Amino acid sequence: MTAPDPVRAARALNGGAAAVLVLEAIVVLFVPRGIAQTGPGLTGFRLTYLLTLAVLLILAAGVQRRPRGLIIGTVLQVPLVLTGLFNSVLWLIGGIFALLWLYLLQLRRDMLGSILPPLSPAASSEPPPGSQEEQPHQ
Repeated sequence: MTAPDPVRAARALNGGAAAVLVLEAIVVLFVPRGIAQTGPGLTGFRLTYLLTLAVLLILAAGVQRRPRGLIIGTVLQVPLVLTGLFNSVLWLIGGIFALLWLYLLQLRRDMLGSILPPLSPAASSEPPPGSQEEQPHQ
């Protein structure tokens, strides 16, 4: 099943992906408080890792409009799941977010016919809807 308006569906899916990445970043920013009270505590490495991951997730949310934004977001799911090495509960949280990301990829494939967007916007020979060529001259 493909969406009746693929451009609109792609924008909506990109917005959903950006929202998931921002939520992941917010959750990652809450993690240091929980880690500080368990095990060896919050070491410099752990804090640096988590803050860097949060910044990368926010930056990845900002580039979801770009063709490679989806790839960047997918790659960032691995370090998110690996936060489980710091605390066992984070395996569950990272796993939930990774499954949510996989669900978004599945929706993208169902609605647009492909997981990855075309790399060049000039791939289609038709002008986009609402362009100057379609508007009557007055």
